[in-house]
Amino acid sequence: MMRRAVVQGVGHYLPDRVVPNEWFAETLETSDEWIRSRSGIERRHFAAEGQTTSDLATRAANAALADAGLEGDQIDAIILATSTADMTFPSAATMVQAAIGNTSGYAFDVQAVCAGFVYALAQANALIVSGQANRVLVIGAETFSRIMDWTDRSTCVLFGDGAGALVLGAEDGTGAATDRGILSTDLNSDGRYRDLLYVDGGVATQNTGKLRMEGKEVFRHAVEKLALTADAALHKAGLNADDVDWVVPHQANIRIIQSTAKKLGVEMDRVVVTVQDHGNTSAASIPLALSVGVARGQIKRGDLLVTEAIGGGLAWGAVVLRW
Repeated sequence: MMRRAVVQGVGHYLPDRVVPNEWFAETLETSDEWIRSRSGIERRHFAAEGQTTSDLATRAANAALADAGLEGDQIDAIILATSTADMTFPSAATMVQAAIGNTSGYAFDVQAVCAGFVYALAQANALIVSGQANRVLVIGAETFSRIMDWTDRSTCVLFGDGAGALVLGAEDGTGAATDRGILSTDLNSDGRYRDLLYVDGGVATQNTGKLRMEGKEVFRHAVEKLALTADAALHKAGLNADDVDWVVPHQANIRIIQSTAKKLGVEMDRVVVTVQDHGNTSAASIPLALSVGVARGQIKRGDLLVTEAIGGGLAWGAVVLRW
């Protein structure tokens, strides 16, 4: 027997404001057709004025807790993946902790940009498998609209705000690939590529900064590295692409999603796609897609999933789990 980190609840939250592609055409040399053809994005959500990342995260956390039939104080640890925390410190995770009424656990943020939720899942799995926690709330939440350069049509049309969350709980498994829960993880980073995707601000510069990206280079690295990390995670679990029911990728760009699926040898009818409705929500995109996939009736108990993501750093990774 071995301990497995099993999904017990899932939920998400999207801000009320929906921004269609046409909104950008009012101020930029762009169009709905131009944005759709290059990214697959049709609309995205933006947080309201005064609405913070921890606000979005709390709403998603409460939805996941309700789905699991749990109260906030029944959680041992909270891990929040985000690059747009409310403040330099304290962590946004501790703000969620207070908001959900958790007084007996511990909370911390993970920052790996778009790969943040994959990294957070890996940390949650380690806590549960090692016995340091029995229930972990894992959240991805972002307000990327706060770090956009609204004059740069190559980046500002791509991103949106949102949050998604999972409750992971310890359950006994046999150690076989037929177990429910997280079966394997694969994490990677290479700081030599930091200038491909970054924000030109921070504590050292005393300003928040704006997102900057070398789109063509990021695309090239993304397709190669995402397919490799997904294959690596599947190999660790003793599985291959033919065993996968659903690929739930980081929702960055439909062309990246399609190209990665092709490299993996997975047809698009086995890929959960939400990028058209949410844009790139960075660390929130995978839990958002998981929650939407469940709500649509795509993802069902016992399905084998592989999630993969890449973000600034560059940081990338994959998780294989049975729902």
